[in-house]
Amino acid sequence: MKPKIAVFSLTSCEGCSLAILELEDELLDILGAVEIVNFREAMTERSWDIDIGFVDGAVSTPHDVEEIQEIRNHCKAVVAIGACSCQGGVNTLKNYRPEEDYRAYVYGEGAKHFPTLKAQPISAYVKVDYELPGCPMVKEEFLALVKAVLSGQKFELPATPVCVECKKKGNLCLYEKGIICLGPVTRAGCAAICPTFGSKCEGCRGIVGEEALQAAGVNLREQYDIPLDTVLADLRLFGAYQEETLP
Repeated sequence: MKPKIAVFSLTSCEGCSLAILELEDELLDILGAVEIVNFREAMTERSWDIDIGFVDGAVSTPHDVEEIQEIRNHCKAVVAIGACSCQGGVNTLKNYRPEEDYRAYVYGEGAKHFPTLKAQPISAYVKVDYELPGCPMVKEEFLALVKAVLSGQKFELPATPVCVECKKKGNLCLYEKGIICLGPVTRAGCAAICPTFGSKCEGCRGIVGEEALQAAGVNLREQYDIPLDTVLADLRLFGAYQEETLP
């Protein structure tokens, strides 16, 4: 029998779920090897007999907690897709503000009808078997993961920073232009798409490792006179770095 897969969305823009639908021809090949049994954006049928569940979005509400626990109970393997699911994503920006402030700003007088929680990645609540980071996730990595799981092969994310991909493309380092870029500490795998087109890396794929963070802190301070705290503040955008937050 074909492995049964499902795609779920928690608090997010659902861009990573849409990225799966945008695979087009590749998706047709996948459908020849698997059976999609639960995918709100693509089908009306629902089944909870699931081998692999792909989850898009952060846990940001009590309902998200209930949903991710139900998903985990019905899936043999769970894959976090995208920055929100892997790191908490842009949802975590609310963690730096008092709850009453952002609730009033977003919902006004109706805030009491919309319960909320500190935004966190799904791994804060359930076991996650694989992660596909990025905003959105890299479609090629999604295909590689599906093929690896179906063939019983090992799947691993790149263990190098985005800077390595920039060097291979021959890009001029943005620090030489006076731009603070998170490439030295962010996990590669995106083909350095942002720096290649002139935009700084903003850390949507998460920190590649603690060693890279420490090394970058020393290099940035010594070579460019940039304190690590400045870089860590930028890493907040996609939830790649979480310091002590407001109650």
